[in-house]
Amino acid sequence: MSTSTTASVSTHILDTSVGRPAEAVAVHLSARPGGEADWQALGGSATDADGRCKDLPALPEGTTHVRLDFDTETYFAKKQAAAQQDAPALRDSENGRPVFFPEVTITFAVVPGEHYHVPLLLNPFGYSVYRGS
Repeated sequence: MSTSTTASVSTHILDTSVGRPAEAVAVHLSARPGGEADWQALGGSATDADGRCKDLPALPEGTTHVRLDFDTETYFAKKQAAAQQDAPALRDSENGRPVFFPEVTITFAVVPGEHYHVPLLLNPFGYSVYRGS
């Protein structure tokens, strides 16, 4: 939870190509205390069966920018291997990639005391994010 001196972050992923949560997607969290500062890797997690990351590390005091890195390539490669009939995923397989975006990186600004829930709507050829609640 956030305090008056820190912000907190959560996320979840919905695979819109199948209308289901995206399970077992690796998510890495980084933060920095200003636009010119270096990124500090804080750790990571993976989405659960509901597509949620419930155990992302806490943000350090003074964080002003946060970055979430989603490993979408591994997720879609596993999905493709499990279901070879997934036509959208196969269209790019001739290029050696089961997905157009092998990773998704979202960077956003935060202020102390606020919670930031950042849902990712994902499919093999596109994605969308927004600040949720």
